[in-house]
Amino acid sequence: MCVSCAKNHDKKKSEVKLFQEIYNADWKKVFHDSCTQNWKERWTLDGLKAKVRNSAKGMSLLAGPTAGDNSCHAVLWTKQNFKGDIKIEYEYTRLDKATNFVTILYVQATGTGIGQYKKDISKWSGIRNVPFMRTYFDNMNTYHISYAAYGTKNIDPVEDYIRARRYMPLAKKGLKGTELKPDYFRTGFFKTEVPHKITVIKKGKDLFMHIRNDEKELLCHWENQSLPPIDGGRIGLRHMYTRKARYSNFRIYKHKKE
Repeated sequence: MCVSCAKNHDKKKSEVKLFQEIYNADWKKVFHDSCTQNWKERWTLDGLKAKVRNSAKGMSLLAGPTAGDNSCHAVLWTKQNFKGDIKIEYEYTRLDKATNFVTILYVQATGTGIGQYKKDISKWSGIRNVPFMRTYFDNMNTYHISYAAYGTKNIDPVEDYIRARRYMPLAKKGLKGTELKPDYFRTGFFKTEVPHKITVIKKGKDLFMHIRNDEKELLCHWENQSLPPIDGGRIGLRHMYTRKARYSNFRIYKHKKE
């Protein structure tokens, strides 16, 4: 094995060990939604043309049908806020066959607290009736994980990616400088109608996403070494226009030591 390959192998082993240690730590469940009952009890929706439907299989989030129409984006937010280290687990099943645009998980979002963009994002939900992406990254502090994601002009279904960001609204530079490395390309996950178990953990400066289906699994790991920490806020599910997926058994845990 080459030296660089050995280093990468050792790094991956250490990441898996760290994830397993954190995953098996002492967590307390603070949110649970089977996603089969009325979604309005635990969630709020941004997006004039978005739809949410509950069924025995779970909660389907359906963005509007027109690519390029910002009113067709959809963002579903927990009514509850979550502070400190958290673990998020849910089942995700993609329902569309799109080869562009993205699905996003927002981890602990708050507003900047400047002007109308109060720290409690429920206070300015009316501004997000048309959920422009820029409204979020220009005015929120949050982690963002895009997955089942494709470039805007992509046509190849295998060219997916997973990417993490820490929005920096006060820097006034849009998405520039928000990336958390590395990106993960051509993952082979998230085929239509295939259920995936997803676990996301934010602990200190570490952000993990573990993805598993019946055939394989993947651990993504990002370290926020230089950007301000994220301490608390709401959890959000974004679908860009045309994107559709079903969620079930959505659980959030808080670290008991906090």
